[in-house]
Amino acid sequence: MFRAPTRVKICCIASEEEAGLAVRMGASAIGLVSQMPSGPGTIAEALIRDIADNVPPGVDTFLLTCETTAERIIEQQRFCRTTTIQLVDEVGPGVHARLREALPEVSIVQVIHVRNDDSLRESVTVAPNVDALLLDSGNPSAPTKELGGTGRVHDWMLSRRIRESVDVPVYLAGGLNPGNVGKAIVQVGPFGVDVCSGLRPSGKLDEVKLAAFMRAVALATPA
Repeated sequence: MFRAPTRVKICCIASEEEAGLAVRMGASAIGLVSQMPSGPGTIAEALIRDIADNVPPGVDTFLLTCETTAERIIEQQRFCRTTTIQLVDEVGPGVHARLREALPEVSIVQVIHVRNDDSLRESVTVAPNVDALLLDSGNPSAPTKELGGTGRVHDWMLSRRIRESVDVPVYLAGGLNPGNVGKAIVQVGPFGVDVCSGLRPSGKLDEVKLAAFMRAVALATPA
């Protein structure tokens, strides 16, 4: 059976130079992080807009937002002009539908922080309302919410169960790096992988590590 290549989203893009590097190396999407309660890679919304405006067609731009109300998310996306909204926190009933109505051309990706079987139940409930899920390793219940960029690996077998239980594409995030992404793809079989801290040993996007990551993804075959 033919399998499309695993897509790669490079997150925590901090400049037009980093965006250009990610695109040249073959990324299918970049992540642009707005204000968060914790974690790396946050940049001003004006810079998010500038970077998104200069990404070539065919490469998706993700606005990572911790906002949970439809009004604020819509306002933020209309300013930033990305192709995709990545909701890193849980939102209330009806929010996805309101986003879809107000922003019909924008894709909606919901982050699920994989911790236990509740994550599976949440995924199955949310999936019909969004274009994709992104499985990460945060902890929204922490005193200071962790909503991404933790560098931690979660239970990939649970992630595989989630992927097998929903009918939308699934991205895998959480502690990925050039050394483990191939194994992650084999175990989970995701539509795409998402990486931030695993390519930033000194805080900046590392070209050598990025090239190694892209090679590892290209060589991996999902089970």
